[in-house]
Amino acid sequence: MFSLADVRFLPEQPHHAAAIEAIADEAFGPGRFSRAAERVREMAPHDPSLSFVAELEGVVIGSVRLTPIRIGTTPALMLGPLAVRPAYKNKGAGKALMRLAADAARDTGERLIVLVGDPPYYAPLGYRSLPPGSVIMPGPVDPRRLLGLELQEGALEGIGGAVKARRRGLP
Repeated sequence: MFSLADVRFLPEQPHHAAAIEAIADEAFGPGRFSRAAERVREMAPHDPSLSFVAELEGVVIGSVRLTPIRIGTTPALMLGPLAVRPAYKNKGAGKALMRLAADAARDTGERLIVLVGDPPYYAPLGYRSLPPGSVIMPGPVDPRRLLGLELQEGALEGIGGAVKARRRGLP
């Protein structure tokens, strides 16, 4: 048994890549490559400075990544994958990673994070449903699972358009 107090949360480093891929494979299986969110991640690389891992006794047990995107002309970040090894789920590591990533993004001036996920899990972290049809993903997505988090008040107002890649810091 472990305590969240025993987990170290660290910025993602290149040597974490293999562990992160293994965790995503374990969490989502081979079907993850057919998801619309994966199409977004193929368009643009994630930003390692806004991506984090959870380590327990030197072993990566979870990770979260943020990818710079545009929604229409609005700069945003796409969260995902967020994954925690099954033996460590439901202990708070995933939510801690989410908060850490959102705080880091806010601190760098980012205004908005979007993701595809389960509303009951993400709503307590401030994510809310986006208006159906407002954000066009590069593949089919259940509109009830498309969620956004304002890092700055009003960032979701009038959001709309197709999701495209962007380099961080640029519109």
